[in-house]
Amino acid sequence: QVQLVESGGDLVQPGGSLKLSCVASGRWNRIMSVGWFRQAPGTQREMVAVMASGGGTAYGDSVKARFTISRDYASNTHYLQMNSLKPEDTAVYYCQIVVRTFQRQDMEYWGKGTLVTVSS
Repeated sequence: QVQLVESGGDLVQPGGSLKLSCVASGRWNRIMSVGWFRQAPGTQREMVAVMASGGGTAYGDSVKARFTISRDYASNTHYLQMNSLKPEDTAVYYCQIVVRTFQRQDMEYWGKGTLVTVSS
């Protein structure tokens, strides 16, 4: 079993910055990818940013050039740096991880979410 704990959600003014963190704990053979997703009220969960094990990244169109995903391999922590925040970035942000188990299965896990509110 893998546990994910997010932190960093807050109320921030438009144009401001915020950094989210996600710490993973448990047992796995290998981390295949880490990511951040978000869900605003009345909408479907959408991909914000993902990072593959080799370091390759992908971003949602609405956050490109504003958000950056990064990872600290030593502490099993991944981050989402969010700059130039807009009111439409308001959502619950979920961290996600895909791990390969010792049984060679790829398993996906989710955090409980952290609320980001962008408002003046």
